[in-house]
This record gives sequence, structure tokens and C-alpha cells, in this order.
Amino acid sequence: MAFLRVKDTRSSEVKDVALRKPLVLIGRAEGNDVVLDDAVLAPTHANLLRKGNHFTLSVIDRASTFLFQGMRARSTDLRVGEEVGFGRFSVMLMEGEVKTESRSGGNAPLGEVAQLKKLVEFSRAIAAEPSLERTFGALLSSVVEVTGAEKGFLIVLRDGERHLAASHNVGKETLDLSRISDSIVDRVLREKKSVIVSDAMRDVEFASARSVMELKLSSVMCVPLGYRNELLGVLYLGNDSVRNLFAQGDLALLEVFASQAAVILHAAIRLDELVLANKNLRDQLRNTSQGGIIGASAPMKEVFRVLKRVGPSDLSVLVLGETGTGKELIAKELHRLSPRAAKAFVSINCGAIPEHLLESELFGYKKGAFTGAIADKVGRFEAADGGTIFLDEIGEMPMALQVKLLRVLQERTIDRVGDVRSRPLDIRVISATNKHLDEEIKSGNFREDLFYRLNEVSVPLPALRERGDDILLIAQYLLTKYAEQYGARARGFSAGALNLLKSYAWPGNVRELENRIKKAVIMTDKQQLVPEDLGVSVGSAEAIRTLAEAEEDFKMVYIKKALDQNGWNKAQTARILDVDPRTIFRYIEKFGEG
Repeated sequence: MAFLRVKDTRSSEVKDVALRKPLVLIGRAEGNDVVLDDAVLAPTHANLLRKGNHFTLSVIDRASTFLFQGMRARSTDLRVGEEVGFGRFSVMLMEGEVKTESRSGGNAPLGEVAQLKKLVEFSRAIAAEPSLERTFGALLSSVVEVTGAEKGFLIVLRDGERHLAASHNVGKETLDLSRISDSIVDRVLREKKSVIVSDAMRDVEFASARSVMELKLSSVMCVPLGYRNELLGVLYLGNDSVRNLFAQGDLALLEVFASQAAVILHAAIRLDELVLANKNLRDQLRNTSQGGIIGASAPMKEVFRVLKRVGPSDLSVLVLGETGTGKELIAKELHRLSPRAAKAFVSINCGAIPEHLLESELFGYKKGAFTGAIADKVGRFEAADGGTIFLDEIGEMPMALQVKLLRVLQERTIDRVGDVRSRPLDIRVISATNKHLDEEIKSGNFREDLFYRLNEVSVPLPALRERGDDILLIAQYLLTKYAEQYGARARGFSAGALNLLKSYAWPGNVRELENRIKKAVIMTDKQQLVPEDLGVSVGSAEAIRTLAEAEEDFKMVYIKKALDQNGWNKAQTARILDVDPRTIFRYIEKFGEG
């Protein structure tokens, strides 16, 4: 077994921590799997992710570091025998048996050994069942055999309701406690404590219990099935012929079995839920996605319609949208739908490369063209020959390069820097920007002729806040993805978190949503993410205004757009919009232009 050997370099105290989970959290705060009490460390400083025999250690916050092989690091692959420094603590990955002190000096009594053996057999039996229903049945059969009970049933809780999951010598038509109250079951669920009744038919408190009356029980044991702080259900055993069949020792043994069963049941229930959720999610995504793009809202359906029509063509496409809306995903989908799909897809961010390097990066250069050009270099355009080039943030391209790009698009040839020979080019160009290029053209920052070359077809992408329930679809997809990747407990969102997802403005769009959900999945130990997990204050959610206010804002934007398209000719704009010219003048006064 792999484990971490933690040494306090001040006190020389050493302790071993077994690695039983795929994701182990390390930090100074209580609640981490490895607690290192050093003020220089973050509350949750790092995590250790295990995939098979491969271990990766990473800090949670980019501002944090650890010491590895004498250097500060934020992430590293960790091998057995390698040591990492966290403040005054050294942590070493080890392999072998974790040394633990024996709690007793001698051997356990034979009876206890037999019980432990039975417990192991019991655990193997229920863990080996392939389906959740058979797991329930195997659990009940095993405890009936151990206790000598004649009848029994297992109730599980799902969404706050009781469900009869398995029964022994009890017909479901005879006893259905999934919705009907029973005083014994009610007490165990309420107090989360076991109940034993020696003479049930004469017991003052429980003689009128529905289970006792219906099954004519003499002896009863009922124990809660709990995993950590979660109540999974109850295990109910009874005998209808022998009073005082069950003693406190039997109850203690049943509680041990129930405790072990709860761990296995919890895993089986969550796996079953995950399989079902994944199936539902796959079905939903099949009906609400295009390629790898998720969306069922009206704006995204229109985007998908355009993609299907334009994708197989060779038209130049301009993708418009705010930062984080997925413009590169759209470009890749256009490439996938085209006859060029088997060829290269080459992407370049025009705003991320210094101006003096951008020309040689796009078009390549000839050996000797400038100092340092010691060999010919193929540019991005040549690398994409036969395929598709994606020019992201095209609005950031310097004016001098816009001229050269226009020539490439017109003549379909490329000139490397320092070369006198033009090279033919077979390429499709897809570009993207978050700028309003019409305004950039007016201000002299973008060439109008280049705009028309790039914009044979435009694909406007809606902001995430404009996509309605798409936010919930994408959020659940991301949560499922990262919960599987990191072995986390999170499976869904609370009602409050769902409301926040829909009301928050998401200025960073899908990219911001992904980052927040990824962090929340890693950091939470709950099954449902709550608003606090998302790191978004309720006050930052977009306020819902009156319908009249929303309509007025829309009119302002729409009339200004109509004026722009008609060269601010008020009379012509009024005729097109079919309104009185005085309406146009009134709105011009509102936004302070005339």
C-alpha cells in the first residue's frame, strides 16, 4: 500500500498516512487528509492525485509552492522514495505496510476472530454483487443468517423518501413502509440510534408499531445505516416466534456489520447514481449539442444551424463573441464539418505575439532574412496548407500586417520574410474577435476591405448569461467531468446554487464557469455544491429588472444600431422602423448623440 511518511523537522515526530483515496488534500486546516500545522502553509495547500500507480502533486492556489529537489515547484510527478518540503514538514511517498501500534498485547479471542472472518466474508459477498438491487438483497440475506432472524427488510432513503429496497420472508404487498409511518423505523431515522425490542407484542412503546402488528413480531432489532454524516436508510430484523431472541451483544454485532455495509452501500448507490446520471447526461447532450459544443437555447440552435450550412463550404468565417464564449470550439467544429477535416487545423492568437514577431510567425522566414534566422522557418499559414487556419483576436492585428494578410487572402500565395519567391496556398481562414470591428473600421484601426474578406459569413456567439438553461446543462456536464477526474463526492447542485448559476452575469462566460466549478469540485467534501462553493457573492448576481426597463434598454440598443446602418439619417431610420420621426429624435436625446 502507498502511504505518506510525514516528519516534523522541529520535533522529529514521524507519522504515516495511508493513501486510500484517489485525491488527498494537504494543508494546515483541520479537515484535510494530511494536516500540517505550519502557519506558512495555506489552509488547503496542495493535493495528491493518484491514477493507478502514478502520483501527481499540485498546489491549489497558484501563489503557493512546495520544495522539491531543492527548488520551489507548483506541480510535479511524485515517485516512491521522493521527498517534498511543506514549511517545516517533510513528506515522503512510501510503499509497503503502514506501521500501526497494536491496541492489545495478545491475540484476539477465538470468538472475535470468527466474527471478524464472518465480517470479511460478508463484505466480500455484498461488494461482489454487480447490481444495486442484488447488493441490497445480499446484505439482508447475510445479516439474517448471522443474527438468526426470521424476517427482515431494508429501507433506503432517496430524496427524503423511504423505499423498500429488499425484504426477507416479507411480501411487499404485506408491508410497504416506503411511505407509511412505522414508530420503530421513525425513531431510528429521527434519532439515528439503534433500537432493540425483546417482547415487541407487549412493549408499551412499540406494540402498536405497524411492522410489529403486520408481521406479528416478538423480537426486533432496527439499526441505522449511516456513512459519515449521511443517513442511507435502516436495517430491520425480526422474529415472530421467540421472545428475547436478540441481546445487546447481537445488536452490537449487527451495528458493526451495518457500519461496514453502509460504506459499501454508499459506494454502490453513488456508482448507480453516477451511471444513471452519465446516461441521462449523454442522452441529453446528444440532443442538445453540436460536436463538443453544448447548447439547447434558441441562440445556440441558430449557431448550430449556421455551422451545419457553412461548415462543408470554403467560405471565410468571422466568429464574434465575448471572451470565454468558445470561439475556438466553433472554429474547430467548422473544420470538422469541412472536407478539410483530415488536414491540419492551425490556431494562432494575434494578440498574444509581439508585433515584431507576428509577421514571421504567420508567414515564416528565409534563412538569413535577419539576425538569428539561421534556417528556413515555415509559418503558420504554410503549416495549415490544405487545412484550416484560425486567427483568434484578429482585431488586435497591426495595420501593417493587415495589408499583407489581405494580399494573402486575395492571391492565395504566401511570401516568407526575406524570400523573393511566392508560394501557392490552399487554405480556409476562420477568424474571431471580441471587438466590434465596425467601430474599429470607423476609428481607423481595421481595414474595411480586410473585414469583408474575412467576413463572408459571421457567426455571432451569445454570452453565457443570454443562454438560459444552457448554463445548467454546461454546469452539470463540467461537474460530472471533474468529479470523475478527481474522484470527488460532488454529484449535483443545491437549489440555491442552481438559482445563482442562472442569475449571475458570468462576465467570463463559459471559461469562468469551468474554472469555478473545477475549483469547487476539488475543494468541497459535500455531495451538492452550494452557492458558497462557487465563490460568487449573491450581490454580484445580475439584478432582475422590470419588463418595461428591459424593453426600454432593448429599444435604445436597437434604434442606435438602425441609425448606424443608415448613416444616422433620422427620417430614413424612422421609415424603416415604422415609427414617428419624433420617436427617433427622443431616443437620440436619451443616449446623448445627434
